[in-house]
Amino acid sequence: MATPAFDPSALTRRGVLTAAACTLLLAACGRDERRDGSGSRADGPQEIVLGASLELTGRGAALGVLQERALHIAREALSPDGVPVGNLRRTVRLDIRDNASDPRLAARQAAELAGSEQVHVLVGGTLTEVSMAMVAVAEEHRIPFVSLAPGDGIVSPATDRTYVYKLTPDATDVAWRLGRLIDTQRARRVVLLAEAGLHGDSGVRAVPEALRAAGVDLLRTVRLPASGASFTRAAERAVAGEPDGVVVWGTAPDSGAAARALRRAGHDGPIFFDAGAVVEDTLAGRNAEAVEGAFAVHPISLAGSTLTNTTTAALARRDFVFRYIQRHGGFSGFAPYAADALRLVVDAARFAGSVDRGRLRAYLQSQVTEGIAGSYAFTPIRHGGMERDSLGEYTVNRGSWVRIS
Repeated sequence: MATPAFDPSALTRRGVLTAAACTLLLAACGRDERRDGSGSRADGPQEIVLGASLELTGRGAALGVLQERALHIAREALSPDGVPVGNLRRTVRLDIRDNASDPRLAARQAAELAGSEQVHVLVGGTLTEVSMAMVAVAEEHRIPFVSLAPGDGIVSPATDRTYVYKLTPDATDVAWRLGRLIDTQRARRVVLLAEAGLHGDSGVRAVPEALRAAGVDLLRTVRLPASGASFTRAAERAVAGEPDGVVVWGTAPDSGAAARALRRAGHDGPIFFDAGAVVEDTLAGRNAEAVEGAFAVHPISLAGSTLTNTTTAALARRDFVFRYIQRHGGFSGFAPYAADALRLVVDAARFAGSVDRGRLRAYLQSQVTEGIAGSYAFTPIRHGGMERDSLGEYTVNRGSWVRIS
């Protein structure tokens, strides 16, 4: 049986533990006995089935539509003959549903998908509340769930999230990089403007400590109202006292709306975004003037310069970006998460020689890999695998994200 590719030069703070766990799992792995994920003999089509609940409409559509596109592109890039899983070759099938950005609908869809023996893994939730609604379903049905949303609570506490994995970077890592970026821009007094909800909560917890470590004063924290409400009052509170900069911790479309409100309130200093802002919507149309010159921390998938490398991961990234632009006319750095989710699942099935849900879970939590969005290093005690070294610093220059570090 094939063993996972492992590059010792790519070891990170979690790489050693992950490599050891992976080695033990591989040693214990047996051959697939031509059975499906339920343990019965596989007499039907030989498939790996991903059940996806995505925000294709509603507030999260700016993020969810990107993931649907990425899933289709990543599946089409696989061999048409399927991937080797034990003694079989299995094709990948996607069962994608629109949760309309509604956590309750997402939970119902997840339960329907998980209740089918033909579905092996759940993927989805670009909004934190939507992913959190799917977490309980995944644990109850003991089916692996790969979340595409920010929010550290998705995978913690680890003892209650044994089947749940998160691909987006941790809030503490993003905040740490933001603190360093703010320091380099000589902003000494800043305000945190955090969106309502669970993602905003993560920023409220992570940013103060990161700013202290960077020697930056946090003047105050202001929370945005729920999406769709006026941000005017929150923006006016944020700019009171003329801070050197404002950290906007939120996902699109709130990010662009917050930037416009800050400019209307008189803030002419820098705006610093977390990774949730980096989609086309933030730079588009009425947001363009307000966000010009703004900064963001985001995984390396946003930077075109990384595509000139010739490593296997860089070539895969280049191929994905080419396919995405060819089909959709532009590229968003947030898009690759779902493509990485599919690749992680396929690799887990290949290494395990099975699509049994329990075995997929075991191999998902032992993967060290370079994806399209960035590097991942899962361990049994940590299921949020995006590495801090995968993050870069960017600025908006003439309507485009440009990497500065």
